[in-house]
Amino acid sequence: QVQLVESGGGLVQAGGSLRLSCAASGSIFSINAMGWYRQAPGKQRELVASLTSGGSTNYADSVKGRFTISRDNAKNTVYLQMNSLKPEDTAVYYCNAELRRTLWDNPPSSYWGQGTQVTVSS
Repeated sequence: QVQLVESGGGLVQAGGSLRLSCAASGSIFSINAMGWYRQAPGKQRELVASLTSGGSTNYADSVKGRFTISRDNAKNTVYLQMNSLKPEDTAVYYCNAELRRTLWDNPPSSYWGQGTQVTVSS
């Protein structure tokens, strides 16, 4: 079994900051990439930021310059530092990991966390 456990969501005023964490645990051979998605009410889930094992990052245009994704490989943990938050950042944020449970898992499987609420008040 693999689990992704998120933490760090909450309520913050516009212009404030939050840091999300997501720890992957269980039977994991390797992690190809980890990332954060978000889903606002009535909208589709969208990619916020992703980080590959090689260090490549990808950000949604709406968060570039404000959010930073990072990873602690030893802890199988990914972070999302969110600065200059805006009301439109309000959403449930989900952690995602593409990983192999064994050497022979090909392609890697995708796992999701339970989601953490981020609310930005104006």
